[in-house]
Amino acid sequence: MKRYAFIDVQNTETTTLKVLRFVVDYERLFIYLKNKWNCEKVFFYPGIQHGDEVRGELFSKLTELGAIVRPKYFFVYKNSDKYIDTNCPKCSTQITQKIDMGHTWKCNCDVELTADVLDYAGNDTELFLFSGDGDFEFLIEKVVTKGANVTIVSSAQRVPKGPRYSTSRLSTKLRKLTQASGSPVKFLEIDNLKFQIKKD
Repeated sequence: MKRYAFIDVQNTETTTLKVLRFVVDYERLFIYLKNKWNCEKVFFYPGIQHGDEVRGELFSKLTELGAIVRPKYFFVYKNSDKYIDTNCPKCSTQITQKIDMGHTWKCNCDVELTADVLDYAGNDTELFLFSGDGDFEFLIEKVVTKGANVTIVSSAQRVPKGPRYSTSRLSTKLRKLTQASGSPVKFLEIDNLKFQIKKD
């Protein structure tokens, strides 16, 4: 059984930082995947900002160690500002306030990840996908028909989004794939790997 790992870096970082409160050490993760899980190839799909030398050096180091890194530059776009109408408490005059909603940094490596997964999927393969993104549902279904076994590595921990609503980084679509009877799609809680892969 040949094993390959595909790490959606932005999705994984959001999960570990915002939900689980730890920082991934990508060198430790690479070594863990190579030595403990016996992965033949480990792919990283990171976003990088122009001029970010620290992150550039990190992924250069991973390449030197033997990882396959497919970086993309972040696209930064302005979020729509909000306008709120309020009344002055002293004179009751209506006042419109503008709230700056800031910027969003986006880097989408889904196409690159998908192409690599399709290249390596087959009857004798086990694929580890580090992402909870539901956009990969069709890809996973496709490689399963090719005979591949898939393990999704993300977090199913519930995150409160209000008094009556919570969510998790593992999308409902992927959750259903892992829960189907006899499914070759498994789930691994990334928090279980925390002490093997976190930055000290």
